[in-house]
Amino acid sequence: MKKELLMASALVSTLGAASVANAVTATMAGSMKVGAEFESADDATVDSNTVMDQSNFNISLSETTDGGTTISTSFEIVDEGTVSADDDNAIKLTFTDGSALELLNAGNSAGTHAVAVPGASGEQGVGGTSTNNAPTGVDFGAGSTALGVEWHSAADFMADGLKISASFSTDNGAAKTATARLENSWGIGATYVTTAGDTTVTIGGGIADGEIANTGTQASSDKGGFNIGVSAVTGDLTVGVGYGDGDSFVANDSTDTSNREVDGSVMKAGISYVTGDLTLAVGVTAGEAKDSDTFGTAGTTDDSHDSTGASVTYAVASGVSAVVGYTTVDTNNEGASTTDGGSAWYVGATMSF
Repeated sequence: MKKELLMASALVSTLGAASVANAVTATMAGSMKVGAEFESADDATVDSNTVMDQSNFNISLSETTDGGTTISTSFEIVDEGTVSADDDNAIKLTFTDGSALELLNAGNSAGTHAVAVPGASGEQGVGGTSTNNAPTGVDFGAGSTALGVEWHSAADFMADGLKISASFSTDNGAAKTATARLENSWGIGATYVTTAGDTTVTIGGGIADGEIANTGTQASSDKGGFNIGVSAVTGDLTVGVGYGDGDSFVANDSTDTSNREVDGSVMKAGISYVTGDLTLAVGVTAGEAKDSDTFGTAGTTDDSHDSTGASVTYAVASGVSAVVGYTTVDTNNEGASTTDGGSAWYVGATMSF
């Protein structure tokens, strides 16, 4: 209870410095995606096709106090057949020196500084049903809870091109249950940007750790790990590579009655090139993990997830683009080939504002 009261006091005292106003400044953005996906899944007897219809609407809210501190937040509404709202956004305070503090739903700094690696555009994907837990994102070890804070340095922190962040989150104090959950976490991340001739190089990454809580046997490793990546931009060409390694967990649900601890790693690499109105992109992901449905006992056989995707995006008009994308996925579960891989095509258009 003391942790919650301290955080609430800090939030109220900071916001209390703002002048009374009728309304904050609001800006909006969004997009509408419509296309068709053609999927050839290994576990299906026939190919399938689906009309993909996805819209999202984002509202950003911001206002500046008399003292120069900017208070901002945002929310997003996404419609993929069933409407859902993303309310996991922090209240962000940006100070006059360029540093910032995020309060509540702040995230983990190790994930904040994960380098973006080019990859295929489009809504193509291959769905699987096995208990394969090989990671596909380099920041899979960077966990956080809603009750968290994250501090961001100003630009050029201690050196030109350097920014750092630090985060901490804790749970809501609810009693432990048989379902494993993240109890608390911390993270530290940094991004460094420099130039080499005509090339802009970005190096980023971070480390994270956290504790898992449940009423049963505890995991032999908690949630945590590290990620590191680099991207290079030369004119219209972007090349990137990222790597993550660490531990995570999967909580039991209606289809899997066991908590699973996961020890994994993943590598992502990609390249994109813009020529006129065309953007060409190719990306690969290779993830592997040892998972175990007995907490306290490490897994011994490998899960793997290997995918390759490519896309061509054509700028039809301002805010309008046409996309053709392809992805192929190959998986193994507990050291054996599985049937939840396959391939998929996507042909569609996106309108953004």
